[in-house]
Amino acid sequence: MKVIKIVCLSNSRKVSGRCIAGKIIESNEWIRPVSNRESEEISEEERRYENGQMPKILDVINIPFKQHKPTLFQKENYLIEDKFYWEKSNIFTGELEKLLDTPSDLWGTGDSSYQGLNDRFKEQKCYVYNSSLYLIKPQSLKIIVRIEGEEFGDAKRKVRAKFQYNETLYILPVTDPVIETKYLSGDNGEFALHIENVYLCVSVGLPYKGYCYKFLASIIY
Repeated sequence: MKVIKIVCLSNSRKVSGRCIAGKIIESNEWIRPVSNRESEEISEEERRYENGQMPKILDVINIPFKQHKPTLFQKENYLIEDKFYWEKSNIFTGELEKLLDTPSDLWGTGDSSYQGLNDRFKEQKCYVYNSSLYLIKPQSLKIIVRIEGEEFGDAKRKVRAKFQYNETLYILPVTDPVIETKYLSGDNGEFALHIENVYLCVSVGLPYKGYCYKFLASIIY
């Protein structure tokens, strides 16, 4: 067993659990805790602290792992040791600027889903990339709340982020449950956010029907 300390930068919804991810502060290395389940999500019981509280963004957490478990281009994956509690060490108060990633783009451009923009790439390209997580600073940011799927008989309100990074526009689904809850409780529309002290954690999931899809895993401000 190996215990690794990370600052939590993503706590997004995934299947019946969460996708947790963060960075080792000293090395700026991404770590994504995963389970042995097929979709690798972390259950509520597995991520709960001994005092019953749940991890939050910017918590500094000691997490016990069994082994490194890279999958495709998700080199950051580590299999948790689920017999031990996670331990909150403190709350990160440093400069997020020092943890930023600076890719030229977010896993390529030019391939979009029906409701997104530059939000996916073909499965065959997944081996081109060495990372499935980035912490970036956007040049602009809007939250879109709208009904999607009405024409297919599956109308649901969805939350997406429309943002610009390195002069390229992206529209990605939001999987940050705090942001989703906040905006789904309000009206439909587009809502501009001030970006002075806003950071985005963006992620890519495993292949689905021939494509790998990009997500906005968290908005940190």
